[in-house]
Amino acid sequence: MSMGSLPSVTVDALSADDFLLDVREDDEWEAGHAEGALHIPMSEFVARYGELVEKAPEGAPVYVLCRVGGRSAQVAQYLLQQGVDAVNVSGGMQAWEAAGRPVTTGEGKPGAVV
Repeated sequence: MSMGSLPSVTVDALSADDFLLDVREDDEWEAGHAEGALHIPMSEFVARYGELVEKAPEGAPVYVLCRVGGRSAQVAQYLLQQGVDAVNVSGGMQAWEAAGRPVTTGEGKPGAVV
């Protein structure tokens, strides 16, 4: 599925092995996130791009999440322009939580999407 030229998937299409990039801001991340996701806020993304390059698995897509899908779409588009196989996650963390996927805090406690 795609949004125009931007590849996108729903939460249901993701597997436990997929590489997730969460671009929400720090307060949103701290309230709750997908375990194992890499967190780089959109507001810091260009400056911290190297972190993604270091941690993203070679040859595998980067699934980009935010709260509902707007910010992640922008970051995914930027990544595509950089030659990264990026895919926007439609519905973002709200869809993740609604699908019953686990949301955790940094302390490993149950979290919430804000």
